[in-house]
Amino acid sequence: MGVKGLNQLIKEHAPDAFKEFQLKNLFGRKVAIDASMCLYQFLIAVRQSDGQQLTSDSGETTSHLSGLFYRTIRLVENNIKPVYVFDGKPPVLKGGELEKRLKRREEAEKALETAKETGDVTETMKFEKRMVRVSREQNAEAKKLLELMGIPIVEAPCEAEAQCAELAAGGKVFAAASEDMDTLCYKPPFLLRHLTFSEARKMPIDQLEYTEAIAGLDLTHEQFIDMCILLGCDYCETIKGVGPVTAYKLIKEHGSLDAIVEHIEANPEKTKYKVPPNWPYKEARQLFMSPEVTPSKDITIKWNEPDVEGLIEYMVKEKGFSEDRIRSGAEKLKKGLKSGVQGRLDGFFTVVKKSPEKEKPSGKRKSSAKESKAKRAKK
Repeated sequence: MGVKGLNQLIKEHAPDAFKEFQLKNLFGRKVAIDASMCLYQFLIAVRQSDGQQLTSDSGETTSHLSGLFYRTIRLVENNIKPVYVFDGKPPVLKGGELEKRLKRREEAEKALETAKETGDVTETMKFEKRMVRVSREQNAEAKKLLELMGIPIVEAPCEAEAQCAELAAGGKVFAAASEDMDTLCYKPPFLLRHLTFSEARKMPIDQLEYTEAIAGLDLTHEQFIDMCILLGCDYCETIKGVGPVTAYKLIKEHGSLDAIVEHIEANPEKTKYKVPPNWPYKEARQLFMSPEVTPSKDITIKWNEPDVEGLIEYMVKEKGFSEDRIRSGAEKLKKGLKSGVQGRLDGFFTVVKKSPEKEKPSGKRKSSAKESKAKRAKK
């Protein structure tokens, strides 16, 4: 779900945290990508001309495989090395959010049936997209495809975006790539958004720098997390009626969620806000502060040459893709991965600021060129 309104708050208070790029500007970068978020995007966006998902001859959905194959090739062609990170088990606190999603899905199913009965094509497509979710089978298919492509995958013990942030913070990659703004709660040096969007959407890639965001908002890391919980996250509901502006104002005024809760509960007649009963905000804060991740130092990331014949067997013979297109894509992959990530110019040079040296007192002072010339003239 992400954090509602956080993007706009950062743009307003920390504009220096934002940069817009084209894909070519990320030349030479290694990036950890939230795989589940990507697959969800592909299942929604990669469709046939009639709006239906791509399917194999047997009727299996293949939109996720098509999106993953061709978008990954586009990254590699731009000399970007992706590593895909897959979700592990969800945190216990996320159970409430998952229940809400299931309820919304059931409501969407009913609305879809009504739309189909009335023949409303627009409504039918809208509710079909709302029902999209990434299944275990589709995750497994994506992992198999990536392995055949020679692209590394990482299995996160828990949340993929937290593991992406850990890989970036540990220097294994340059940035974490996800559409979920709550990725910033895990302190990646950089967050990239829209990285795997279709070129047809003409969306620039947003780069958010964590330290600049914190500095612009003038918050500590814990205050930033408290604000994100107030804005709304996957781990618990928020205080009804508190929007982005109010959330930021309350954090700046009271300093922490604990103080905000204490103020609201101590002054029920002075405020319109009500704290949800048994609100697990402290547990949510702890999940952001100490996420369950594999330390980056314990993870080895390696890009390999693609298994062309394996790709033909899987994508063409099993999934019904065009052999010419798969072979062509495999050759592009081979070329891109073989060339490796060339060093960026900013990796060759380091700017060192030298503090002015204090003049050391000494017995003799070195003569200047002008003084030496005068002495020679006297001789």
